Amino acid sequence: MTLHIFEGFPELLIEVGIALVPLFLFFAVFQIFMLKLPFQKVLRVIYGFILTFFGLSFFLQGVHIGFMPVGEIMGKSLGEMKYTWILIPLGFVLGFVATFAEPAVSVMNAEVDKATRGYISEKLMLYTLSTGVGVSIALAMLRILTGLSLWYFIIPGYLLILILLFFSDKIFVGIAFDSGGVATGPMTVTFIVSVAVGIASVTEGRDPLTDGFGMIAIVAMSPIIAVLILGLIFAKKGGADSHES
Repeated sequence: MTLHIFEGFPELLIEVGIALVPLFLFFAVFQIFMLKLPFQKVLRVIYGFILTFFGLSFFLQGVHIGFMPVGEIMGKSLGEMKYTWILIPLGFVLGFVATFAEPAVSVMNAEVDKATRGYISEKLMLYTLSTGVGVSIALAMLRILTGLSLWYFIIPGYLLILILLFFSDKIFVGIAFDSGGVATGPMTVTFIVSVAVGIASVTEGRDPLTDGFGMIAIVAMSPIIAVLILGLIFAKKGGADSHES
């Protein structure tokens, strides 16, 4: 059992190391020629790299042996239920909860809170992104059940984004497009996509390759819409004007 849990782990350690080494070298060059940080701060950065190395390695190993397999098993079980319409609200709940556990979302929300001095709070951003991702997963479940083309979701969605851009405050535009990226992190991609593939594999008339995938495109789009709508709400309440003044 132990050997199975750590199967492929040495190779994963090498991959994570290769990914982090350029970042460490980049920091080292800046430290030598520009930053010249005190020894204590450099030591903290080195500790951070070490923790990131092991944390990311164990996380990815857990994804491979746990999240992905159980996600597909759950998807097959859900797809075999008698009342398949329940997949739509369940999709919303899964998307909402998965966003809470997304590391990149947590980091970005904290940065937004700090950069805006609490104008856009971390908690508000978390609930906004979670709602956006929840809606996108619900739409993805609807797409699997109905067999609708991905274009019926992508084209109207990005047209709506283009329209919202004309009425949105510049503070929210950059945050909105970054939100689409952080929402498609490892938790969503590994677990939710596995669930979708599992559902599509047991749903009559559906192909896991054509119907199970494409979900991430919707997930990347909906947080953008959610944040832009949040910006319109702020503007309506006069929040944007008071912040700029």
